[in-house]
Amino acid sequence: MNIGIVINKDKDMTSRDVVNKLSHILNIKKIGHTGTLDPMATGVLVCLTNKYTKLVDLITNEDKEYIATIKFGIKTDTDDITGNILESISVKEYNKQDIIEVLNNLIGIYEEEIPIYSAVHVNGKRLYEYARNNEDVELPKRKVDIKEIEFLDYHNDLLKFRVVVSKGTYIRSLIQTICKNLNTIGTMNNLIRTRQGKFKIENSYTLNDIANNNYQILNLTDMLDVKIKPVTNILAKKIINGNKLEMNEKGFVLFQDKGCDIALYYFENKIGKLKILF
Repeated sequence: MNIGIVINKDKDMTSRDVVNKLSHILNIKKIGHTGTLDPMATGVLVCLTNKYTKLVDLITNEDKEYIATIKFGIKTDTDDITGNILESISVKEYNKQDIIEVLNNLIGIYEEEIPIYSAVHVNGKRLYEYARNNEDVELPKRKVDIKEIEFLDYHNDLLKFRVVVSKGTYIRSLIQTICKNLNTIGTMNNLIRTRQGKFKIENSYTLNDIANNNYQILNLTDMLDVKIKPVTNILAKKIINGNKLEMNEKGFVLFQDKGCDIALYYFENKIGKLKILF
C-alpha cells in the first residue's frame, strides 16, 4: 500500500519513534518521514510508505512553518528547555517594538551555527557524539533562508513567534541569534511545526487517531501537482523498462492504465527529459 499520512507528532517522541509506531499500527514495514523533529517538538511530520518513500527528499526540501517560544534568562547545553542549565541571569523587560525590530532584521539569508546536539556530520562523526563525549569541535555554519517571521506574544520572560524557513534551518540556532541580538541569553521552551510545504497541522492526525482508524490517507495527486497521462502502447515498453521519455511536459507526470497508477516521472533539467521516479 502506497500512501502518505500527515502526523501530528506528540512530545517526548523521536521522529523514528513515530515511524516505528506507525509501522506497527498499519502493519507496513517500509515507512519514511520527511524532516526530523526534536523529541520536545510537536506538529507536522509527513510520513510516506513503500514506493512513496521516493518522495521523502522532495517533501523535505519544502519550506517549513513553526511557532516557537523562547524562555529568556537561561542557557542550556542543548539550547532547549530539556537540557542541563549552564547559565542563569535576571532579564530586563523588553519593549515590544525592540523585539519586533530584532525579528524583522533576520528576514532573508541568514548564516546559522549548527547546534552541537544535531545529527550533522563533522569529520565522520555526528555532532551529538562530540557533545556526549565532551569533545571539542568547531561547529559548522551554513546559509539558510528566513522567509517570514512574526511576533506573536511576549510576557513573563517568554517570547512566542511564528517563522517560515527553508530546509535545514535549526530553530534552536535561530533562537540563539535572537537572544544575542537582544543582549541576553535564552533557550527554546516550546516548538510546534505548523506546516511543511502544503501540509498543515489542521489536516494532521495523532498516532492515537490512526490507531482508532480516524484518519485520511494521501495519494499522489494530494501531495504533488501532477499531470495524469494514459499509458499508450507506444509508451508502455519504455515505461516498464524505466526509460527516459522525450515529451513536451514539465514537472511531474503520472502515467495511469485504466485508473491505476503505473509510473511517476519528473522533468530532469540536466537531461531535458522525463525521468522515472518510481
